[in-house]
Amino acid sequence: MKAQDAQRMKGLEALEQRLAEDLSFLELPPKEWVPATEYDGVEVFDTVVIGAGMCGLVATASLKMLGIHNVVCLDRSPQGQEGPWVTFARMETLRSPKQLPGPALGLPALTFRAWYVSQFGAQAWDALGKIPKSQWMDYLIWYRRVLQLPVRNLVTVTEMIPVSQDLIALDVSDAQSGRQERLYARHVVLATGRDGLGGGYVPEFVERVRPKFWAHSADEIDFSALNGKRVAVVGAGASAMDNAATALEAGAGQVDMIIRRKELPRINKFTGIASQGVVQGFAGLSDAWKWKFLDYVLDAQTPPPRDSTLRVSQHQNSRFFLGTAVTGLRESGDHIVVETSGGEFDYDFAIFATGFRVDLDRRPESHAFRASYPVLERRLHARKGHGKWRALHVSLSRSRFRVSRKASRQLPVTASRPLLQLSGLAQPRQVVGRYTRGQRRRSSACTRHRPQSLRRRPRNPFRQSRRL
Repeated sequence: MKAQDAQRMKGLEALEQRLAEDLSFLELPPKEWVPATEYDGVEVFDTVVIGAGMCGLVATASLKMLGIHNVVCLDRSPQGQEGPWVTFARMETLRSPKQLPGPALGLPALTFRAWYVSQFGAQAWDALGKIPKSQWMDYLIWYRRVLQLPVRNLVTVTEMIPVSQDLIALDVSDAQSGRQERLYARHVVLATGRDGLGGGYVPEFVERVRPKFWAHSADEIDFSALNGKRVAVVGAGASAMDNAATALEAGAGQVDMIIRRKELPRINKFTGIASQGVVQGFAGLSDAWKWKFLDYVLDAQTPPPRDSTLRVSQHQNSRFFLGTAVTGLRESGDHIVVETSGGEFDYDFAIFATGFRVDLDRRPESHAFRASYPVLERRLHARKGHGKWRALHVSLSRSRFRVSRKASRQLPVTASRPLLQLSGLAQPRQVVGRYTRGQRRRSSACTRHRPQSLRRRPRNPFRQSRRL
């Protein structure tokens, strides 16, 4: 072992000792307190977590820190390949700032920063821009090990069935042993990421073409096979740029980005989502305001990261076709023809970075429960049109929100709450005292024509009486 590696291991061991001491001082994790239960002679888990990516690990660790130890976390991927980081995430670094505490559960010694500094030093941390994705995966592997989280890899949930009001049966397939099992749980946490909502989305005309000619951006792609090939990438988001860059770096002969929008978005309306005001306050918003917030920022779209865009644009054999919508795809001999609003183009392969669908019928673990999922569409009775819901418009009625749709009937008034202003949305009237600003101006205009004796001087709240 090299001296540098030995020094890193020594620093990491010191950090683990520090973490163990912090947990000891806090009496964490507490002793198990939930009584064990059985069903049909089989142990019942208090919770089964499906997915061992970052969120699945955090859910499992959080339960353990509450003294709930009868938990298992299942993941279909091999150990060390959970989540997107070393599979279909093709960016070079994480897109979020390195300062975010991440899954640390309020423990400083459990942060990525502590993990990084213990091995590479404070100067290296200061010089670090964004976190390399492979290093983030290494951190999550350490996170799982140091917290001794109960994770089973290569296990796929094939079906979930409600047994009773407080019991769920899970049929699972263990690829390592080749066995089919039935597990029972009182609670199930789905930490299955975007794929867990229904899988990748591509237009219907794409699915009629043989898979050897195309892939979704989240699919496993052999980029080495694209060496010297003509490649089309449909989309302009972060994953589109990252896939295009990976193809170019793998030696693709030509990569064209086909983009429906006339210009790329430049302002990230989702930047403030990490603010504690959003993190803590979003859950308290009414359904109408949640929908309005999400509809606004998603309609504006998130611009691709600058670094990812430069990875593509620096190559001479890359092109951007803006204002070009894909209308069809067909095979033509040993290649494909992409039909667009700007004409037809010949390619050897196409990558569709067209996002993920929301269709719980496509997910076996959600099929039996899809009717009970809370969906904003059902709550707000929003109609679908032209591929998305009609925007909901908010009008304010004094201190209450009233939600309405254009050319449609008004929805019921939501619960009364103080006026709330969300940046970039419909601006509520600014309240000055008990008047709106407009009302105050009208009141002042009327007052100017009244006799001086009838005018009331405003009371200064900061004036103090000199009497003792």
